[in-house]
Amino acid sequence: QVQLVESGGGLVQAGGSLRLSCAASGDTNCISKMGWYRQAPGKERDLVARITSGGTTTYKDSVKGRFTISRDNAKNTLYLQMNSLKPEDTAVYYCNMVGGISLGSRGCSADYNFWGQGTQVTVSS
Repeated sequence: QVQLVESGGGLVQAGGSLRLSCAASGDTNCISKMGWYRQAPGKERDLVARITSGGTTTYKDSVKGRFTISRDNAKNTLYLQMNSLKPEDTAVYYCNMVGGISLGSRGCSADYNFWGQGTQVTVSS
């Protein structure tokens, strides 16, 4: 199992910046993809940014050029640097990791989705 704990959310004015962190613990050896999702009130949860184990990144169109996803493998921590924030970025942000569970010499199990508890980001106009 993988446990995820997010931090770094808060209230910021439009144009400001925040950095979200997601600390992972537990069995992270088989994690293949890590990402950030967000869910605004009355809307579905959708992908904001993702990074694969190989370092390939993907971004939601509306955040390209403003948000940067990164990871520190030594610290088992995922980050989301958010610059030039807009009121429409207001949402609960969730850390997500996709991967299996270590099976020793048999490799990794089928993938699971692991989620953090979410952190609120509020951007005022």
